[in-house]
Amino acid sequence: MDVKQAIYQRRAYRSLDPVDITEELVQDLATSAQLAPSCFNNQPWRFVFVHSPDMLQQMHSALNRGNVWAQAASLIIAVCSQKELDCQIKGRDYYLFDTGMATAFIILRATELGLVAHPIAGFKEDKAKEILGVPEEMTVITLVIVGKHSDEISPVLSEKQVGWEKERPERLPLEQFAYMNHYVATSGENN
Repeated sequence: MDVKQAIYQRRAYRSLDPVDITEELVQDLATSAQLAPSCFNNQPWRFVFVHSPDMLQQMHSALNRGNVWAQAASLIIAVCSQKELDCQIKGRDYYLFDTGMATAFIILRATELGLVAHPIAGFKEDKAKEILGVPEEMTVITLVIVGKHSDEISPVLSEKQVGWEKERPERLPLEQFAYMNHYVATSGENN
């Protein structure tokens, strides 16, 4: 599978079947992140790969109610960083951007391997930090929920989530975010 195919196949599915998580798989995903670009090669990302049944069970208590489907995950990747680990140039903090690129590399590699890697924002950061031993000064930016896409719709999904399982949510038209030579503000943006 080439990169373009992985980009087109990547979906944020919520209906998951279990998949065997091996040390080799974790190293493969981590190596993909390791190769991502970052400001001055600072590599500000930190990942906690959670796959033991006991730790996954503990992580369930950090999930928001709308993400109960994530309890079917075979792997949860906690994505962490802090601004002091990366460039801070004239008020621009790069740690979120750089960590996001490394996370995208993980997601695309997982897609290439036939897995779902679904990043979520619906979790209790303090609880996740407590469970995983993440230092207070770090930010847990997202949790990436990993499993195998199930052909059967999970019974815990809301009606809206079921719709997203069946059809890719609508994307913005290119002209609303890709401009030639000059930025064009859309309605609702500060000009």
